[in-house]
Amino acid sequence: MGRKGTTAAPPHATSLEELIERARALARSGPRRLLGITGAPGAGKSHLATAIARALGPEASVVAMDGFHLANGELARLGRRERKGAPDTFDGAGYVALLRRLREPGTETVYAPRFEREIEEPVAAAVAVEPAVRLVVTEGNYLLVDSPPWAAVRPLLDETWFCDLDDELRVHRLVARHEAYGKSSEEARAWALGSDERNTRMVAVTRSRADLVVRLAGAAP
Repeated sequence: MGRKGTTAAPPHATSLEELIERARALARSGPRRLLGITGAPGAGKSHLATAIARALGPEASVVAMDGFHLANGELARLGRRERKGAPDTFDGAGYVALLRRLREPGTETVYAPRFEREIEEPVAAAVAVEPAVRLVVTEGNYLLVDSPPWAAVRPLLDETWFCDLDDELRVHRLVARHEAYGKSSEEARAWALGSDERNTRMVAVTRSRADLVVRLAGAAP
C-alpha cells in the first residue's frame, strides 16, 4: 500500500483521463481498494474524487475526511471554532476507524458521514458504501500527515495522490467558495489567508509522501 516513506520524488499526472484509468485499474486489481486524494484547501480534491466516482459508476464510492469535522457546538466548547479546518478540529481517530471498516467489504453496507456546506455541519450516516463497491475514494487535507492520529491513515490506503494547484488560483477559488457559503468578501479573504493558509503550510510538506502528484489545468476547487 502506497510508497512506504520512499524519498524519491513522486511522479506527476496532468490528464483526468489518465487518472480515471489508473483508478479503474486499481479498483480491478484485487479485493476492495482505497484511494486517497489529498492536498491543500481548494486544490481540487473533491472535484477529482467526484469525477473518478462518476466515471467508475457503481464500482466506486466517495468518502470524504470532511465528514469527520467536529460539530460547531463542540468546536465552540473546545475554543476551536475560529480554527475550523485545523487537524485538531476533526475526529481523526473516528476517520481512521471507518477506513479500517471500509478495507473489509463484508456483506453489509458501511455508512459514512458527510459534511454539508450549506449548514457547515457533518451529517451522520449520509453516505452508503455498498458491499459491491470495489474502490473507495477518500479525500481530505491530512491523509499524509505523519503525526497521530493521522499517521494511521496512510497504511490503510493503497494509493495516495496529491493535488497541486497554483497558489494564486487556489486562494481565489477558496475565497469564492467561502463567499458562496455566506461569508462577506472581507471575511472570506481573511479566512483563506489565515486559517486556510496555516493548514496549507502543514499539508505542503506531505507532498513528497504521495504516490502521484496531480496537476490538472482548470481543476475545480
